Amino acid sequence: MHKADYIDLGRMGYGEAHELQLELLGQRMRGECGDTLLLVEHPHVITLGRRREALAHVLAPGDVPVIEVERGGDVTYHGPGQLVAYPILQLATGERDLHKFLRNLEQAVIMTLARHGMAGGRVDGKTGVWLDGSRKIASIGIACRKWITFHGLALNVNTDLAYFQRIEPCGFQPDVMTSIEAELGRPLDLGAIKRQLALDLGSTLGRAFARATSR
Repeated sequence: MHKADYIDLGRMGYGEAHELQLELLGQRMRGECGDTLLLVEHPHVITLGRRREALAHVLAPGDVPVIEVERGGDVTYHGPGQLVAYPILQLATGERDLHKFLRNLEQAVIMTLARHGMAGGRVDGKTGVWLDGSRKIASIGIACRKWITFHGLALNVNTDLAYFQRIEPCGFQPDVMTSIEAELGRPLDLGAIKRQLALDLGSTLGRAFARATSR
C-alpha cells in the first residue's frame, strides 16, 4: 500500500479548491509531490461536467454560481454540509482502469455509510451511491490526465437538500437526492465523517492516507 497525504481544507470556495487541484496535478506530473487526497466543504455552487445535456439540467440557479469544469458527468450541487473528496493520484500500470477507479470511489462511500448502519449500493448504469436503489446520497465525477486523477466525489452528510431543487442532478428529479442527516434524522459531525472516508478511500484505492498539516 502506497503512503499518501490527505489534507482537510475546511470550507473553501470552489474556484480556489479547483486551482489547488490543478496545482497539485501539475506537481504530481513533474514528480514534485506524492499522491494527495483533498477533503473540503464548499460554499453553495453548481458545477457542470462534460456531458452535453448538463446546462439544460440547470433549472433555476438563482444566486448560486454555475461553473463549467473538466470532470465527467452532468450537473451537480455542492454546498455546506456536503463532504467533497478530490483524490489526486498517479495510477500505476495495474491501476489504469477508470471504471474500476469509479467503483473504488463508490465502495469507499458504501463502507463509510455502513459505519452508520446504512446500506449504500449501486444502480446499474448510474454512477454514484444509492440507498434502496431510489435515493442518491453521493455523486461522482472524475477527470484524468496522464493517468493522474482529479475531481472526485461528493457525499451528502448534513446538506440542505432544498438546493438540489435548482437543478436536475445528473439528469434526475431533484427529490432523488438524500443525505445522511435526512436518513438518520440527526446531523453528524462532518469532521468525523472526513476521517472515516479518508480511511475507507485508502482501503479501496490502495493508499495509506496520513493527514498532512499544510498544503
